Formats: sequence, C-alpha cells, structure tokens
Amino acid sequence: MTKHVLLVFTSPVEGREDEYNAWYNDVHLGEVLTADGFVRAQRFKAGEMLPSVTEHEYVAIYEIEDLDPSEAMKSLNGAAGSFTMTDAIELKQSKMMLASQVSDLVEA
Repeated sequence: MTKHVLLVFTSPVEGREDEYNAWYNDVHLGEVLTADGFVRAQRFKAGEMLPSVTEHEYVAIYEIEDLDPSEAMKSLNGAAGSFTMTDAIELKQSKMMLASQVSDLVEA
C-alpha cells in the first residue's frame, strides 16, 4: 500500500519559540496522531546551510498509512476542533502539503 505524508510548514510568533516548540512537541503531535490513518510524526528545524525553499522555520512530517489520504484528511479535520491550540504559532502563515510515495525506501 502506498504511504503518504502530510508536511506542515510553520513558524513561531517572534519571541515565543520555546512555548511554540513545547506545545508542538508535547501536545500537538500526539493530538494529530489520534486521527485515523496518522501513524507517526516528527518535526525538523530548517538549517541555514542551503538556500531556503520556504520562509518557515519548522516542518512537521506526519506519516499516513492504511487509509486513503483523503479519508485521513477528513478524519484530521473532524478531530481538529478538539485540538489544544496555542497563540505562539503563526497560523496565518502556515502551509500544508500532502505527498504520496513514488518509490521504496532506499538505505545505505
């Protein structure tokens, strides 16, 4: 079965990065994983070594398995109303992208 990922690009409100990271890591990742199909989540901070492809400082990667991605997104949207949110995130500037697997995982 094809795997899918939801990429969520976000940044904290200026001066509130610690609060933003604590909420994202300790609360939000787990809440998203309550939605059907979402099985793993991990966050990354953009590095400074390569030219930026996004204006966002962080990306969260949510893996979707065993469910059509449109059904997983419906489940996520249905659960979102009960999520604990914070005003330490720049929500208006956040972006999401759904991507589908096109190759097997290649390892060294």
